[in-house]
Amino acid sequence: MLGGVWLIYFGFGLLSVAMAPLIDPISRDLGLSYTTMGAILGAWPLVYIVAAAPCGAFVDRVGLRWSLFLAALVITASGGLRAVAFDAATMFVAVGLFGIGGPLVSIGAPKAIAQWFQGPERGFAVGVYITGPALGNMLALMLTNSVLMPLTGGDWRQVLLIYSGFILAAGLGWFLLGSHPVSRRVERAGRHRETVAGQMRVFLMLLRLPSVRIVLAMSIGAFFLHHALGNWLPEILRTGGMTAEAAGLWSAIPTAIGIAGALMIPRLATPPRRFRVLLWLSLSTGAGALLLLPAGIPALVAAVVLQGIARGSLIAVLILVLMEARGVEARHTGAAVGLFFSAAEIGGVLGPLAIGAASDLTGGFDAGMWLLGAVSLAVIGFLCLHRAVERRDAAA
Repeated sequence: MLGGVWLIYFGFGLLSVAMAPLIDPISRDLGLSYTTMGAILGAWPLVYIVAAAPCGAFVDRVGLRWSLFLAALVITASGGLRAVAFDAATMFVAVGLFGIGGPLVSIGAPKAIAQWFQGPERGFAVGVYITGPALGNMLALMLTNSVLMPLTGGDWRQVLLIYSGFILAAGLGWFLLGSHPVSRRVERAGRHRETVAGQMRVFLMLLRLPSVRIVLAMSIGAFFLHHALGNWLPEILRTGGMTAEAAGLWSAIPTAIGIAGALMIPRLATPPRRFRVLLWLSLSTGAGALLLLPAGIPALVAAVVLQGIARGSLIAVLILVLMEARGVEARHTGAAVGLFFSAAEIGGVLGPLAIGAASDLTGGFDAGMWLLGAVSLAVIGFLCLHRAVERRDAAA
């Protein structure tokens, strides 16, 4: 089951950044500015904000087998529609469709972990499935311009169709795994058939918890950083003088490092260590953005390494904090993670849009990197507030 979840999440990661190395040819073919492209890149997080909470309740009610299979079908459709887009509006709609399939994956995955793993194994399992989208991100960045674009004669539309075909195959593979009798028995035990009114009561109950509200605020900043750097790093490097192929390879380095970090850091982030782990991950993200400002290979190496340390683990550890927060029951994991991603994708929308707009206004990416440094400091501020609330609750 962990392998099946990983496969679906790999496809999610593959398509979520597939356009990042293709910004230049897509922008030229469709006549798009950086601001418009930033808005398009933020289209699926925008839909995600509205869809995540209902999707969380949907996963709790319907179960994992059908939820994740439906997610794969919707993501496949998003990729196919991108390949036939002919202007900004059609591309925006195609990318936005991903925002319906995406939350089904990112909510279903932690719910599967909650159902199948307990104790320290749960942290390790979270680290394993987080490597799925990370590896999907890495391969999309590495292979798009160096392998698939030459293979298709420079046709970005065919590249997106290739990725979509893989995601459809992954969805079919998951459905077969989820149909095993043992899998279906566990799924039935974890299914939570709640009325709409009951679901709303669950959401309100969760939002009344101070620790949950603070984690949601931190998630906005974390996704602002993640989506901004994930979508714009190849173009930042390309406009800095690299070839498209070299920019794609350098952009894959943080993801490769993040995969190793995701296997280790969530497992090490036990409750006594979580404040320090989150502090260093937040600092790494901000420093990784600011180190893109100086010229030279040493600064670039440090930037991609620091980004990589945080990229694979910051969100995973925040989800762990939410799943184990006081008052969050296992049967409400889907709803809680749905709220997490509804809030987080506010940052997912604003991050790419802010970097694109700042670039058009200033003629470069420096202002955007300073903004990312400021956002990382805001995340640290909320982290300190969360620690104070935890100590107060423990004392009570």
